[in-house]
Order: sequence, then structure tokens, then C-alpha cells
Amino acid sequence: MKKAKLFGFGLTALALTLMLAACGGGKNSSTDSTGGKSADGDAAHSVVIVTDIGGVDDRSFNQSAWEGLQAWGKEHDLKKGADGFDYIQSNDASEYVTNIDTAVSNGFKTVFGIGYLLADSISTAADANPDTQFGIIDSVIEGKDNVVSATFKDQEASYLAGVAAAHTTKTNTVGFIGGEEGAVIDRFEAGFHQGVIDTAKELNKDIKVEIEYAASFGDPAKGKALAASMYQKGADIIFHASGGTGQGVFQEAKDLNETGSKDKVWVIGVDSDQDKEGKYKTKDGKEDNFTLTSTLKGVGAAVQDISNRALEDKFPGGEHLVYGLKDGGVDLTDGYLSDDAKAAVEKVKEEIIDEKITVPEVPKDVKE
Repeated sequence: MKKAKLFGFGLTALALTLMLAACGGGKNSSTDSTGGKSADGDAAHSVVIVTDIGGVDDRSFNQSAWEGLQAWGKEHDLKKGADGFDYIQSNDASEYVTNIDTAVSNGFKTVFGIGYLLADSISTAADANPDTQFGIIDSVIEGKDNVVSATFKDQEASYLAGVAAAHTTKTNTVGFIGGEEGAVIDRFEAGFHQGVIDTAKELNKDIKVEIEYAASFGDPAKGKALAASMYQKGADIIFHASGGTGQGVFQEAKDLNETGSKDKVWVIGVDSDQDKEGKYKTKDGKEDNFTLTSTLKGVGAAVQDISNRALEDKFPGGEHLVYGLKDGGVDLTDGYLSDDAKAAVEKVKEEIIDEKITVPEVPKDVKE
């Protein structure tokens, strides 16, 4: 594989693009190839994403990818469908191979696997279909000129989340809930845990980090149960990196906050701004929010960028593209952080960018 490269999009710029993107559609008039259509009206390029089991409405990883692809379609006046852009949803891991085969059979020129769990299926399909371009998000496939790999420095944004949690917790107990164990979620856990511990030392606090895994990215019930246990143990902030499972974490926090049975608890969102998931009404009927902050991950930006390169016959096959804080590939929202917490996050962010802080990608053995 070619040497890894860093490419920055700027998450703010992407957000503006996504706000303008429709959920499909487009004009029927033909444009030149730079506008997405060939002279005879056919799409000059077509792109599809094959989701992980969370689906395009997981309010997280898959949804970000789909929003990025929709923005690409809107940008180039393309329709949702086989001659433009589309998604194929996986409801179970057993569907990955079939869904990728369907994407190839339908003639899509670039096929993305959204999530590291699709890496083996994408790799196999790339060998069988050398004329099709493939992209894998959150994993690396080496030695194939028709595959581009895109990964993110999740540990950097997660470290910032740890700093925010350490500055905010009142109980000095915080939690982390992961989906399935693996190299990607390792980065989230490692960064968050280190951010909490480093900040606790600076603040002269003794903060405990509870860590649990749901063994699934699509099990809200398990997420809710794990969150209930953590909050019961005294955690007042939970950072989840669990895809659709995280919906259960939000539901448990909402139930606790609406009943007012204990002091306010918080959730830290993942991959996209999950502020909306934290809206609730207090026991006395007031509007409030418990999404403390969210880590941002430019999955949609990566899909959009690679799709544009493919359209321009500059598909970065064989390359590994890496996105981090320095190039705007990951970040953290301000959310409802205190001024002190925001200042601390900003300070640490600059230190990471300046390489004064190196954030670990592999967690210490802290699981109970």
C-alpha cells in the first residue's frame, strides 16, 4: 500500500454542505462530466455505500456516511439510484457479502464498505471485480490498486472527550460503552481513558472510568442495560462508541433525567453531533439537554472526497487516507461544556496538533 496521506476537509465546511443536501432527487437535465452527467444524460460516475448493521438512520457512523454521499449527489446533480448514488442496508453481518455483490451487479462504479467489519468482504469482492473501485472506511486493505482505505484518529477526539468529562463530573465516576471490541473502538476507549486520567491528575481528582462492551453495534436494549448499571454505580457521564446500540444509552439517560430520581446524568455522543438525542423535559416540564458534547468524525467528508476524486478519474486506489485533529478529520463539539472545560479542551487540542501530546491507540488493561 502506498504511504499514508493526511487530507483535511474541515468539518464545519462539510456541515454547511450537508445542510444544503437533499435526501435524493436532482434535475433531469444533462450536464457535462464535471457536473455528474455525461453528454448522453447517463451518470458519469455512480457510488453506493453498503452499511454496517446500524443502518443509515443510526444517528451516528452510517448516517454520517449516507449524508456525505447525499451531499455528493446533490453537488453533482445526480439522482438516488443505480445510475447515481444509493445505499444498501445491512441488517445482519451475514448480508455483507450479498449486499456488496448486489452493488457490483447493479453497476455502481465505486462501492464503499462502511465500517471495519466489512473489510474482509470488500477485500474478497475487490479481487473478484478488478474493474470496480472499492473503499473501506475504518479499516486498511493493503496491496489492492482498486481499493482505497480511510481511517480516523478517533483517539484524538476521544481524548478531548475525556478532558471534557473530567472537568464536568461531579461524582468522579465516568463510563465508556463500546460496541464490538476491535482496533477501531480500541482507539475510542484508549483516547477517552487517557484523557480522563491525565486531566484528573492536573485537577488533583481521583476519577474512576467504568468500561463495558455491548458486543454489538445494533442492540439498543443492551446499551440501555449497560448504561443503567453504570449510572447506578455512580457514573454521571457516559461516552458511547457503539453505533445504534448507543440509542439505548441515550434512552436510559433520558428516563433518569425526566424522572428526576437522581442528579442529572450526561451522555457524550459519537461520530456526529448527537445534541438532538439529548433533548428532554425535566420533572417540572422545562426543556433541557443531557448531551454534554459529541466527538465528530468526518465519515461523510471522506466518502464525499473520495467520490469526487473517482468522478474526476483520480481514484486514490492503493492509498491509505488518514484523518485527524490536525487536518479537521475529527473534532469535539462545544455542547454544554463549562467555560473552563472548553478552555481546557482547546488547550489540549492545540497540544495534540503540535505533537506535544501523543494519544495512545491501544487501551490499557482497565476492563473489569
